[in-house]
Amino acid sequence: MQSTIETISQLERRVVLSVPLDVIEKEVQKRLAQLSKTAKIAGFRPGKGPMKMVTQQYGQQVRSEVITDQVQAKFNEAVREHDLRVAGYPRVEPKPANEAQENQLEFQATFEVYPEVTLGDLTKIELTRPQVEITDADIERTLGVLRKQRATFKKVERAAQNEDQVICDFIGRLDGEPFDGAQGRDFAITIGEGRMLPEFETALPGMKAGETKHFPLVFPTDYHGKEVAGKTAEFELTVKEVTEPQLPPLDETFARLLGIADGSVESLCKEVKSNLQLQLKNRIEGLMKEQVMAAMRQQAEMTLPKSLVEMEMMSMGQQMAGELQKQGMKPEDIKLSPEMFRKQAEERVKLLLTVSEVVRKHQLQPKIEQVRALVAEVAQTYEEPEAVVRWHFEKPERLANYEALATEHNLIAWIQTSAQVTDKPMTLEEVMVPVLSLVPPQTTTAAVTT
Repeated sequence: MQSTIETISQLERRVVLSVPLDVIEKEVQKRLAQLSKTAKIAGFRPGKGPMKMVTQQYGQQVRSEVITDQVQAKFNEAVREHDLRVAGYPRVEPKPANEAQENQLEFQATFEVYPEVTLGDLTKIELTRPQVEITDADIERTLGVLRKQRATFKKVERAAQNEDQVICDFIGRLDGEPFDGAQGRDFAITIGEGRMLPEFETALPGMKAGETKHFPLVFPTDYHGKEVAGKTAEFELTVKEVTEPQLPPLDETFARLLGIADGSVESLCKEVKSNLQLQLKNRIEGLMKEQVMAAMRQQAEMTLPKSLVEMEMMSMGQQMAGELQKQGMKPEDIKLSPEMFRKQAEERVKLLLTVSEVVRKHQLQPKIEQVRALVAEVAQTYEEPEAVVRWHFEKPERLANYEALATEHNLIAWIQTSAQVTDKPMTLEEVMVPVLSLVPPQTTTAAVTT
């Protein structure tokens, strides 16, 4: 029987799904008969209970499952018949009994379809590609970081200064009373690391062992400890010991410590350079991806499916709640509304739909050899690479992340061949700064109707 799709709005559709009662009843009896062979009924061995008792105990559950399956099958049939791309999940509601046809159960399914995506002229996208040469100074700087990471500390009698490690006791008070989490004994703080709130970093330089200092500390309004966020506490800090870092010499022992088999400092430098080149490659790829995604999102125009936006809002809220719990917050103290994430969710959905359209239109789906190469690259970090590759290819779902990554690589590469790319000489330090973004401030926004 042919179904009729009703257009409610630009993206919203509705279809009536009819399921004959006799079809439902026949399927219910079939499933109950099958279930009776293993059903556990009180007073009977498994599979030996009377059919009447099986029906009494399981009939309602089976009927509900049958109706759900039949309605889903009818919905899928209607979607295929009209060649629809459904966005999100349908909202299925039973029609009132007085409106339904005789001997039929009728439901109406309301759903959204994917929008038409207007991509704009991708050849007008402007990208900046960093051009970097790794220098001897970059290698020396990296070796210096590695030595600091493995420093030992020696006690000194002078006042504390930057990079010293200070052993101290401290206690914080609100309205004259100590509070949870604001006390420490024999606590080690390395000045300049930035692990403590700024007031601690400011108080410590110039202090000697045995000295005590009092200072106010204003907790940030977004501090994870809700009971003190935004409040001013009074801290008492006592220095017990000042130690200065002792860097290990750049020699054979240090090279072997870092895994260089021959202990050669020259080999260590080559290894450091190789690692820097890999990090640089990944960083530049990330910066190019950031620019491409921002440009595509800005150019594209579409109507966003509300269902996809709401699903993304819920997902982001759940993810944030999980992160806050990992940081020690109690579930009952986490007050998050999905509405808080609407703007970001809209941006994510818009980007996802834009990327999907570009990939579809320009046939950028990954080849199997691309996926295999990515799996093999990761497998090289394991003792038995071939076994790791075999394991991934045993089940298609294990390849999902690699397929997505390969698609992303294809997309970025294709855009770069079409866009206007400007090479910009930069230093390694400039490129590796975490906050660096090559995306220009957005001055215009593509129209989005929600």
